[in-house]
Amino acid sequence: MIKENQKTLNQINGLTDVLLLFPCMLLAYFIRFMLFQGEPGHIGLSYYLYATVCIIPLLWFVYSLMGLYDSFRAKNFLTEFSLLLRCNIILFGLMLAFFFVFKEFHLSRWTLFIFFALATLFITFKRWFLRRILRTLREKGYNLKHVLLIGCGEQARTYYQAIHQDRTLGFCIDSYLGPRDRLPGISYLGSYEALSHVLDRINPDEVVIALEAEEYPYLQDIIVNSEKHGVKVSLIPFYSRFMPSHPVYDEVGGIALVNIRHIPLDNIGNAFLKRTMDIIGSLLLILLTSPLMLFAAVGVKLSSPGPILFKQERVGLNKQNFYMYKFRSMRVNDRQTTGWSTNADPRKTKFGSFIRKFSIDELPQFFNVLKGDMSLVGPRPELPFFVNQFKEEIPLYMVKHQVRPGITGWAQVNGFRGDTSIQGRIEHDLYYIENWTFLLDIKILFMTVFRFANSEKLK
Repeated sequence: MIKENQKTLNQINGLTDVLLLFPCMLLAYFIRFMLFQGEPGHIGLSYYLYATVCIIPLLWFVYSLMGLYDSFRAKNFLTEFSLLLRCNIILFGLMLAFFFVFKEFHLSRWTLFIFFALATLFITFKRWFLRRILRTLREKGYNLKHVLLIGCGEQARTYYQAIHQDRTLGFCIDSYLGPRDRLPGISYLGSYEALSHVLDRINPDEVVIALEAEEYPYLQDIIVNSEKHGVKVSLIPFYSRFMPSHPVYDEVGGIALVNIRHIPLDNIGNAFLKRTMDIIGSLLLILLTSPLMLFAAVGVKLSSPGPILFKQERVGLNKQNFYMYKFRSMRVNDRQTTGWSTNADPRKTKFGSFIRKFSIDELPQFFNVLKGDMSLVGPRPELPFFVNQFKEEIPLYMVKHQVRPGITGWAQVNGFRGDTSIQGRIEHDLYYIENWTFLLDIKILFMTVFRFANSEKLK
């Protein structure tokens, strides 16, 4: 049943995608030639509508090729939007190339640009709205994907809890197989040897295998029996807690190798894009905030004796130490290398409290970004004292040093700043490191601006 539902959903997605193209072209034509008074003698609207009809098969082909008509049940909306934006940029580039080669077609390039911008906006909103509808339906028990779970150990329980806690995903674990009945609330159908007979009686949408390490001798028979019955098979490896969210596979002599820690920023193109954004962004922000920094510098100098800037050693990319800059908000003291400050810290000056409240003391870190010690977005850097402590206590803590630290980050915009859970902070940092995209950086920067409106300090 779920396959028929997915097919219907794909058809709805494809039909509504192309139907939205026509109002987008009408609106683009109006904006270009009515609102902005395009050049006289331009070709009529009908030619643009003909072009829209010609774009439809190309759009379907590119969207299908990039996976935009696959199931996004277990993927976040940002992933879908990223694919959509990439596809529309490709389509826009192909159209420009076509009109460059065939110069006898005189469609306005600006109209096409406005059209693809509107199409991206409209189709994004439509897909977001469709997601909301599906979430509501799944919460009410419709459009469910029925799962037969194989296993009853730690991996199986973790998977069951994740599915049970988020009904909007639309997965339903009807029954399971295992050496014993250990999962209350799910129908127990027997041991692993009973799989073939169970699949003869029921027809699940998917078999999810969650065996423990000592149970892996059963794996081959389970996969063979599942595929013999034509059921989709998914596997949760017993080592899944060590794997990244998007594992990358290499092949050596026909042997598949799993990269345990794949980092998108290891790609030279991604690293160049992020560094370019950091340089341009930090220069613009230094210029925009220079009056505010001048005010802060004068205020710090008048508030208490000592230097204007506070330099503190932090651990950055590749575990290399660097000095992070802030406007000094405290009286000169000896606790700067091992002490975390608090909101009620007696060392703070009155002016220091003011600039900390509005995060003005963080502004000199734009120079750290310009130097290359930091990035606009990334895990917050820690003092060497705490790094040495946390690396022994927090699993995967040192992975954060494989990217540049940031002024703001995914953990901070999700509430993990200051004196909050280190474990929670690291989990968010790892998510950012393994799922980095240019759009995710933009999203975090916007979320930071909105949270800054609440006058909360990023730590």
